[in-house]
Amino acid sequence: MRPKSVSLFSALACLVVVPAAAHAAPFDPEAATQAYLATLKGAARAQSDAYFEGGYWLLLWGTLAAVFADFILLRTGLSARFRNWAERVTKRRFVQSMLYGVPYVIISSTILVPWTIYTGYVREKQYGLLTQGFGDWAGEQAILLVLNIIAFSLIIALVMNGIRRSPKRWWLWGTGMAALTMVFFIMIAPVFINPLFNTYTELAPGPVRDRIVGMAQSRGIPANHIYVFDQSKQHKRISANVAGIGPTIRISLNDNLLKRTTLSETAAVMGHEMGHYVLNHSLRLAIGFGLVFGFCFWIASLVVPGIVARWGAGWGIRGIDDVAAWPVYSIVITILILAMTPVKNTLIRSQESEADAFGLDVAREPDGFAQAAMQLSEYRKIEPGPVEEFLFYDHPSGRTRVRMSMEWKARHLADPRPK
Repeated sequence: MRPKSVSLFSALACLVVVPAAAHAAPFDPEAATQAYLATLKGAARAQSDAYFEGGYWLLLWGTLAAVFADFILLRTGLSARFRNWAERVTKRRFVQSMLYGVPYVIISSTILVPWTIYTGYVREKQYGLLTQGFGDWAGEQAILLVLNIIAFSLIIALVMNGIRRSPKRWWLWGTGMAALTMVFFIMIAPVFINPLFNTYTELAPGPVRDRIVGMAQSRGIPANHIYVFDQSKQHKRISANVAGIGPTIRISLNDNLLKRTTLSETAAVMGHEMGHYVLNHSLRLAIGFGLVFGFCFWIASLVVPGIVARWGAGWGIRGIDDVAAWPVYSIVITILILAMTPVKNTLIRSQESEADAFGLDVAREPDGFAQAAMQLSEYRKIEPGPVEEFLFYDHPSGRTRVRMSMEWKARHLADPRPK
């Protein structure tokens, strides 16, 4: 008889317990989102907002500074002198254009030194985001200068060659060149450029590596090598990437991510980065940005001839196919690139949102993803208005990302309430 009495007691208990659970408040994604947002408040939130909002003005002032540097090269006749020097060195016009790029990058970068120091060092230090001393920071800027000399010398030569071959349709050449250049740098950067600034080592065996390998293998991502790089020596931002194309593919995460996040946060971030690889975002972004630059080149092909005809002789420019006219092209394209900021941001932001959704599906860590989004909000305004987000954000805002993760949690988990 005892088993029956126990069974009867259990049944009665269920009658009491089940209705109580049925009346529990359902999980509310918006309330959960607000709970996360409330963890960033006071001085920390004010600083995050101020830093990011200040970046809006940096877009404008940075453009004006670049235009000023190019105008100085034209007004002083330095651009024509660079061309004359290149012509004395060689008779080959393609090589002349490459040689022109060397003093062009050096002098224009020198003109912009005060601006570079303020935006890249002083301001970052003021907001507590940079961990480098000035000497180390300046050393990396010198490496960047060398890389810019090489890259811009080639770009200038290719664009000017296109202008000489087809003065009216060179922008078509420029569009394809821009896309191919982006693909090229996406391929070589992980292997040859990134190690110039950081040391890459294999991630040690353990729970983090096991989790990353498991997620990668579940989506067919090569995971033979997973690298950690020492970015804490430069700043404290968390970061990771699945970069490269074909044989140059690398899964990498910085040491800040390992030090400042839990396993669930790390998995969420890495799931997001894997999304970029699986969804072919590198190639799609290269095509998208190629079209953006193509539009800017097309407008430049219509505007620059008039500028050169009006003021070119005074600047020592012989025609639109003269490499000394490069600063004119640069000024026009720089202004157009600023005007295209919402388009560029939308291209990137849409892919970041796709990667967010992918990462939630592969990692299944909505709270980890929300917590990582809160960490990123140390330097990104967490709750912008819709127009503000459209214009200035190249990633979804912290609020958007936390809300997405809470909605995913409500849809996919049996009991989505925080434990």
